[in-house]
Amino acid sequence: MYGLAKERLETFGYGLKKSDEALLKSSVRRAEEAVRNFCCIDEIPDELASITADMAAGEFLAAKKAFCPRDIEGIDLDAAVKRIEVGDTNTIFAVGEGSLTSEQRFDIFVERLLSGGKNQLLCFRRVRW
Repeated sequence: MYGLAKERLETFGYGLKKSDEALLKSSVRRAEEAVRNFCCIDEIPDELASITADMAAGEFLAAKKAFCPRDIEGIDLDAAVKRIEVGDTNTIFAVGEGSLTSEQRFDIFVERLLSGGKNQLLCFRRVRW
């Protein structure tokens, strides 16, 4: 999962530094725990790997914004994907780009990473006894 989250961050234009490894590993653990707890499962299936990686990337970027905002200045949200359609799933990443500041766009982007896959998680959710 660490490798997927790292690749995801690189697609956003963030180059992972050696000093970022501990934070990314922690973000991956938190994302994996969130998925396992939400779905009441012990192992994360392959179908949820990309969603978990997105959640880890969102956790990482949120922490970076809070503690090291200069590190994320290189992320270009203008070049981010605005819309992805796969089957009946439609994901919009950049909304109202003309009226929002870059910080607001970043916050929306991180929120989408953190919660964008909740519908897919529902398919794997089990009842806890």
